[in-house]
Amino acid sequence: MERGEIKQGVGLALTAYTLWGLSPIFWRLGEGSAGAALLVRIVSTCLFLWLIQIVRDRAAGIRIIARDRRVVLLAAASATLLAFNWLVFIWAVNNGRVLEASLGYFLNPLVSVVLGVTVLRERLRANQWLAIAIAAAGVVVLSVDVGRMPWVAISLAMSFGLYGLIRKMTPLGSLDGLSIEVSLMFPPAILVLVTLVMVGDGIDVVSKPLDWLWAGGAALVTAAPLLLFASAARRIELWMVGVLQYVAPTLNFLLGVFAYGESWSGGQAVGFVVIWSGLAVFAVEGVAQAGRVRSRRAAAVVRAQS
Repeated sequence: MERGEIKQGVGLALTAYTLWGLSPIFWRLGEGSAGAALLVRIVSTCLFLWLIQIVRDRAAGIRIIARDRRVVLLAAASATLLAFNWLVFIWAVNNGRVLEASLGYFLNPLVSVVLGVTVLRERLRANQWLAIAIAAAGVVVLSVDVGRMPWVAISLAMSFGLYGLIRKMTPLGSLDGLSIEVSLMFPPAILVLVTLVMVGDGIDVVSKPLDWLWAGGAALVTAAPLLLFASAARRIELWMVGVLQYVAPTLNFLLGVFAYGESWSGGQAVGFVVIWSGLAVFAVEGVAQAGRVRSRRAAAVVRAQS
């Protein structure tokens, strides 16, 4: 892999994670309920992705893929998890819970590892178990300090972890997979939106002309980071992706503390530090393992040439 390609991949990944990290700013601009914002997000994203697929001349290919019953069932399950994840995140952002939302995405990689062990029978190395134990201790500290379980964080981490697990079982690329998922979300979203209009309640999230500009932006905020990420993932190694992913929740965290002035106690500080310590162990172990794998491959190439 050439250095220029790696540099480009890192740049694309950083841009994607920065957009995800700053996304609370956009969702707080919307007015109305989290449910209405979710419906608008689904509809606008679906229309945007359909347009991209038509331009890419992939519409016919998507229809062929969608005839596979197993793919459709898996996509329906992943779509449900993704819609739930979107709803919880939008609600958290608009209800002063950005810090807790950031915690969910800090925990997500560790949840994915646990799911890999319990569902896919993957084996963990000792330092990975240590990282999970440390992060779990941090969640306990946070729960004791706040006086309740951080359900927003746990919901986000579990829903996105399960979403990733199902997507791993689905033979679809990022763009095609998301296109099918939002296409499955589209009919019920339209049905609910039409019902709201017919009963006279209206759609509170697009009650003014400028709100429609926000509705269109929802598609870009949803799809653009994913497209950038998919492009980056083809250019850099997986361990780089794993380390860079912490940019997004870090930016969420900084927004919650400094931009939105969310409450920040000493106990919460201890809990986050403990969790970050676990993540540091996880990231360092991943980088070290990637180095060991590259060394073994290089040694195998040398042996094959000698």
